[in-house]
Amino acid sequence: MDWASLVGLILVTVGILAGQALEGGRLSSLVQPAAFVIVVVATIGAVLLQSRLPTFIRGIRMLKWIVSMPEDNSKKNVQDALVWSVVARREGFLSLERYMESSKDPFIRKGLRLVVDGIDPARLKEILDVDISFYEMEQRQAIKIWDAAGGYSPTIGILGAVLGLIHVMENLTDPSKLGSGIAVAFVATIYGVGLANLLFLPVANKLKEIVGREVVRREMLADIFYSIAQGDSPRIVEERLSNHK
Repeated sequence: MDWASLVGLILVTVGILAGQALEGGRLSSLVQPAAFVIVVVATIGAVLLQSRLPTFIRGIRMLKWIVSMPEDNSKKNVQDALVWSVVARREGFLSLERYMESSKDPFIRKGLRLVVDGIDPARLKEILDVDISFYEMEQRQAIKIWDAAGGYSPTIGILGAVLGLIHVMENLTDPSKLGSGIAVAFVATIYGVGLANLLFLPVANKLKEIVGREVVRREMLADIFYSIAQGDSPRIVEERLSNHK
């Protein structure tokens, strides 16, 4: 559980609602279904227009990482790597097969399989680097939907404001309809700017940090598998690990 994200969401909500109440405004005045539909639905449409559907779905699924971050196994991987290097040195590469079968991490299984198969170290490193690059590209493409939403929603909020003002101008002779039109105009702008700066962009930046940490972990593992495949001593493997601390 990422308490920083939860506290952040609470502070954002409390800050806006408390500020509105302290200024003497009604909280209900911030609830405008028409403005919400204009900003949120149109923003989703714009993001879908620039993204592939699988990428969009992957980006939405990544949202759960904000409150439930993927487990960071870097420290355990360091301990495991030292064991792998010692076992490979004493018993040979085939002895690593049992660690490959017991691991739940696809990247670790792939790296150990390449070592067990006796792949040339340079080729092994090349394969793993390509795997890492593809993973990073795929994840960052998914994160871009949140960056895109943060870019589109303020502009769409302004569009909603203009639509609200058009509604006002069409009903100048009917004062009873002026209030709702003006409300939609201003609240649409609030939704657009607020969602961009208090939700979409912070989510994008948090996801980038999570993916960046995972890429570093995989790069560390790739270095370790390369070192083991070369037949380096556990001392050299340990030195390689120290470069990633």
